[in-house]
Amino acid sequence: MKKYGWSSFTDLILKNSAAEEQDAHVDPGDENPERGNWANKSDYILSMIGYAVGLGNIWRFPYLAYKNGGGAFLIPYFTMLVVVGIPLFFLESALGQFCSQGPINAWKAVPILQGVGIAAVVVTLVVSIYYNVIICYSLYYMFASMQSPLPWSDCFSWADSSCSNISAGDSSHTVLLTFDSVLTANFTQGNNTCASSNMSVSVQSPSEQYWDRVALQRSSSLDETGPVVWHLALCLLLSSLLVAAALIRGIKSSGKVVYFTATFPYVVILILLVRGLTLEGAKDGIEFYIGSQSNLTKLTEAEVWKDAATQTFYSLSIGWGGLVTLSSYNNFHNNVFKDTFAVTLTNAGTSVLAGFAIFSILGHMAHVYNIPVENVVKQGFGLAFIAYPDALSKLPISPLWSILFFVMLLTVGLDSQFAGIEVLTTCLVDAFPKYFKSKRAIVTVATCSVLYLLGLPCVTRAGIYWVTLIDQFVATWVLLFLVLLEIIGVAFIYGGNRFIKDIEMMLGKKSFAFWLWWRACWFCISPCIILVILGWSIATFSPPTYGQVQYPGWGLALGWAMVAFVVIWIPFVAVYNLTKRLKSLCSPSEEWHPYLDIHRGERYSEEPEPAVQV
Repeated sequence: MKKYGWSSFTDLILKNSAAEEQDAHVDPGDENPERGNWANKSDYILSMIGYAVGLGNIWRFPYLAYKNGGGAFLIPYFTMLVVVGIPLFFLESALGQFCSQGPINAWKAVPILQGVGIAAVVVTLVVSIYYNVIICYSLYYMFASMQSPLPWSDCFSWADSSCSNISAGDSSHTVLLTFDSVLTANFTQGNNTCASSNMSVSVQSPSEQYWDRVALQRSSSLDETGPVVWHLALCLLLSSLLVAAALIRGIKSSGKVVYFTATFPYVVILILLVRGLTLEGAKDGIEFYIGSQSNLTKLTEAEVWKDAATQTFYSLSIGWGGLVTLSSYNNFHNNVFKDTFAVTLTNAGTSVLAGFAIFSILGHMAHVYNIPVENVVKQGFGLAFIAYPDALSKLPISPLWSILFFVMLLTVGLDSQFAGIEVLTTCLVDAFPKYFKSKRAIVTVATCSVLYLLGLPCVTRAGIYWVTLIDQFVATWVLLFLVLLEIIGVAFIYGGNRFIKDIEMMLGKKSFAFWLWWRACWFCISPCIILVILGWSIATFSPPTYGQVQYPGWGLALGWAMVAFVVIWIPFVAVYNLTKRLKSLCSPSEEWHPYLDIHRGERYSEEPEPAVQV
């Protein structure tokens, strides 16, 4: 296998004039000599799996399953996968493969909605900023795990007086872990009342204090920006360099990197699962996740179905432009139908498998602290950087398990970031092939550099507030709106039947019965479900908070400004394209001229003027 080291990295940037005309993204055997293709099918499948399988599979799905009836949640989850997830995944993948263009040029099929493609790229740009920061958090914790004992295993010199590491062995304490990560210790001393009565003191676990005081050095609010946290800035720089190095030759190099980054998380999940199942209390965790605690009556609640649809939608990365981009490098006759099922079912299986690994160890943590499992369960940052590291610190050889866990988070994050950067660079190259086609390496490095600079506010002491603000405003209902317009544009404006004929050009003729289900989903079921979820999401939207910290008015205004910056492209491009059409309608047609040729003269002559001899 060809290796891409630092020398090749610099050689591709500092090209000589003779090499500038050659695009390193294209190999001689590629079907598409202009844009290049995947080196082989496995590169594409692993890249798609790596893109679809993200942090949400690990830190959000297990929590939603627990919250919405445990094993019963799998019923609405797989139902929504069939009626929303797979049809939309197939639609986007087929669209990209048919036109061999990125998410902006793909909308040449429906020019009035080309702004949807631009909006998707803008979303990817903004989300890539904070995703890079999450990778940087994972890098920092991975390095911090290379010491024994783990620095968050106890209240060391960095802790303040409210830090407490109380274990189940101390029978005089009852510890309750609340969802905002605060430990409330009710100190009881027999029948003494004291001063002898019950006294409540709010304390924090070492893992939470380490997250706030050491890793983030978190300020009190968004108003208090503070200086850059330099260890995070360096990890952010390393993250940017890793992404740039992996994408230096576009899909030719990233397609090889994903052989590790897309498969290693499964190795770690299986290792953590086997280790977790051997721990005392693991059974309780599994039961709360998907076992005897399953509650079928939850299926009567509308919110459960909404959560299932939302999780299916976001975990497959629909609407971000990545699916269109990655599939645009396929050979024209690639069987995108089979690929759709391979990727979507793998993604769903990963979510379920990750839940077993997570809850087995959280069950052990509940046993150690002598508290109910439900008081340990969290999602998002609370799970990845507080609850789970705390649980791992209680295991023998804890640095090993901690390193494995954060390397898994790192590789999962890198895979998604690879696709995000590829969306940005592909759109630039497709839009300006004359300038960027032979300079893809420079475009990639420049893109990663810009994202690094834009990410610096997210590694200040107020950085976590910026990350949460972007996540809550840009990566939520806005995507639902974009996908609703996408399916309307393809199914109703471009024409679902025409789109089916386009797919048959790639896959071969199919029967009417074969397309019956896809027509039902694209024309009715999927858009109706998306419309309901979008309306519900907007109606129930509440201003974001981080724990108990409220955002200032200017911060919320900035969040809405980000939403406007995404959505504004849709009407702007529509008006621009309509204006161009209107201008042509207001101009004389080519048939406007004197009727007889003898009267037209040079002004209306259809023959080109003769060249002037010098």
